[in-house]
Amino acid sequence: MDFQPVERAPDAFQQSLTADEIGKVCRRAFGGAAMPVSAVELGTGMYNNVYRVTLAGRAEPLILRVAPTESRQFRSERCLMRNEHASQPWLAVITPLMPQVLAADWSHEVIGRDWMIQTHLDGIPAPERLGAYPRTAWPVFFRQLGAIARSVHDVRGPHYGPVSGPGYGTWSEAVITSLEEIAADLDGVGLDAADVRKVAAVAAHDRGVLDEVTEPGLLTGDLWTVNVMLDAEAAEPTITGVLDMDRTWFGDPAADWTIRMALAKQDERVAFWEAYGERDRSPAAVWRALVYEVRHLGAVRLERHRLGNAAGVENTYDAMAAVLADLS
Repeated sequence: MDFQPVERAPDAFQQSLTADEIGKVCRRAFGGAAMPVSAVELGTGMYNNVYRVTLAGRAEPLILRVAPTESRQFRSERCLMRNEHASQPWLAVITPLMPQVLAADWSHEVIGRDWMIQTHLDGIPAPERLGAYPRTAWPVFFRQLGAIARSVHDVRGPHYGPVSGPGYGTWSEAVITSLEEIAADLDGVGLDAADVRKVAAVAAHDRGVLDEVTEPGLLTGDLWTVNVMLDAEAAEPTITGVLDMDRTWFGDPAADWTIRMALAKQDERVAFWEAYGERDRSPAAVWRALVYEVRHLGAVRLERHRLGNAAGVENTYDAMAAVLADLS
């Protein structure tokens, strides 16, 4: 087999499989005769290990995604792959854009980690393709992204919190629990979590503002350019695929990462709102957005720590301080 892993330090968060392990996974998924002829690890993901695998006798490549060992997972990011798998029926509105799951295994009998095999999506990652178009064409892309987000956010769920659970009866409970889990994860890696805990306390004190959200909409969790595929030949940016929907939640759509990114700059992305629709600008919504920003910044702090980005970790404290000043 032509095996091309990504070279990493022995203590890196992501740990590659061996060629033998990939063979075992393929035989588990497709039977004893399945023979991988190539496996190329894609280095674009920052959480799961991702491989483009070609099997003998099969023209189309497959995508194998392998979760970190459970001991390496933060409690605020526990079993994300299982959450993505549970989200598939809820994401039916965008099924034509998503890869199909061909096999999944949570038993840990083969390699000791969760793994999932999906179909390979055609196209080019948006960060690589979008820049080939003139900036005057970029609003077309962001309008499409807005329409996708709107269609997902309109789906209503049975509880608040991660799609696969645990589920909560109120939005405030889901948000406060998430903040507390992020704070505990920060403690676990030796980072100061006082700012996150302060906001969790503020949210608990004013939980009624959070509980004005009375319908749990479906949140994509991580939808933005990095998780979008574009047509390789189209005359204007055309979204053909959406990837990595493993952080889906039920709750206030305004808490979605997608909304944060759509608001981050006043550039071509303002076209997002033309398709998505008007956002709530009430004082209560503005207050909730500050709480959501703390949750985002806490998650970013953990990710930057995981990636060894010390300067990026430090920057989150300044950003958090600014949010705290607006909340107080």
